Amino acid sequence: MVKLIALDMDGTLLTPDHDISGRTREAIEKAMDRGVQVVIATGRAFYEAHGIISKLDMNVPYICLNGAEVRNESSEIMSTSALNSELIDEVSDVFKAEGIFYQVYTDRAIYTTSIERDIEVFIDLSEQMGQKANETRIRKFMEERLERGTLVEVDDYKAIFERGDENVLKFLATSSSRAKLVRAKNELNEIGNLAVSSSSAGNIELTHENAQKGIALEHIAEIMEIDMKDVMAVGDNLNDISMLKRVGHSVAMGNAASEVKGIANKTTKTNMEDGVAIAIEEVLAEMARQEAAAASASDSENGTGA
Repeated sequence: MVKLIALDMDGTLLTPDHDISGRTREAIEKAMDRGVQVVIATGRAFYEAHGIISKLDMNVPYICLNGAEVRNESSEIMSTSALNSELIDEVSDVFKAEGIFYQVYTDRAIYTTSIERDIEVFIDLSEQMGQKANETRIRKFMEERLERGTLVEVDDYKAIFERGDENVLKFLATSSSRAKLVRAKNELNEIGNLAVSSSSAGNIELTHENAQKGIALEHIAEIMEIDMKDVMAVGDNLNDISMLKRVGHSVAMGNAASEVKGIANKTTKTNMEDGVAIAIEEVLAEMARQEAAAASASDSENGTGA
């Protein structure tokens, strides 16, 4: 029986408009009312994810930045897996050599060397998902992030890397050149102590090897005294594979990468078709059947059956 559900955000829990549908909200609320725990497992930083999840009016643990930062139900930091200066230098050198644009995620903010390039990335991502990009909306979103201070434009990253009181947790590199991304991934995999994954076909997400969704999810399940066979994880891309492989109930979105569908136990509908809601509703229906069967068996044993 499912006791814990881990949900990826982008491409999974969220619609293409970065919102949570009414049906999905209702399904999550019903699951939690039934005593099922829910955890958010995302490549986003907490300061970017919480603003969306807080609309659900529920307290849940967070696996952020693919596991580089884990927070409990009270949003308190449980663990952090930062990149050391040696790894930072090696990673930076790889991206610079390939001419690949990248952002730096820390425990304070997301840093970029070009807001305009970020906007291009968002447009490309929308088009990869088969959607028409709304540039006006994307620009407004970027302006809001800048105003909040969660996104900061800098000339270069040197000063950030040299700060002793700020942890570098993740690199997000993007390119329209598949060849560059493949070469960079191959080089990064040779470095060691790194978790190399992606959240779309055109990017590379890079964290410490201990910062993986699956590792973080195991830790949270252990604290909650829940066996991993009773955990369901739902995701759509390569950075979700580490948790999908570890759980008893793995679900790929209908819009998921082929590699994700290949290792998942089942595939639900897309994030435009309430795929998460459908997966949760099926779990709740199965729980109801099991409870009804148990009640019927108990009645029979007690001689109260029809």
